[in-house]
Amino acid sequence: MSENSYQLFKEELPSLFENFNQLVEAQKDLPGLDPKTKQLVNIAIQTAHQNLDGVKMHAALARKMGASWEEVKGAVALNLHLSGLGSILNCLPAAKEGFEMDLEF
Repeated sequence: MSENSYQLFKEELPSLFENFNQLVEAQKDLPGLDPKTKQLVNIAIQTAHQNLDGVKMHAALARKMGASWEEVKGAVALNLHLSGLGSILNCLPAAKEGFEMDLEF
């Protein structure tokens, strides 16, 4: 997610932003998967959709939850047989960039 896109969403659509964050918080509280695994699943889903901003953000969050680079790149690579090589080639650099940066939320 580009540094300004999330902030722009917050500023331009404050009510929708707040409702979106409530949904995110409700999903975080779902039992069954630990926070790190949830982030790795999110990386795989975002890779399938080729959402580079989403991959980057969830890679940063996965690292914050204790994921290794091996786990993050594995979540991206999981899509090779599902979404094709293009998804991997597009999303791996975003995952690396996100993993190496500190995002504040």
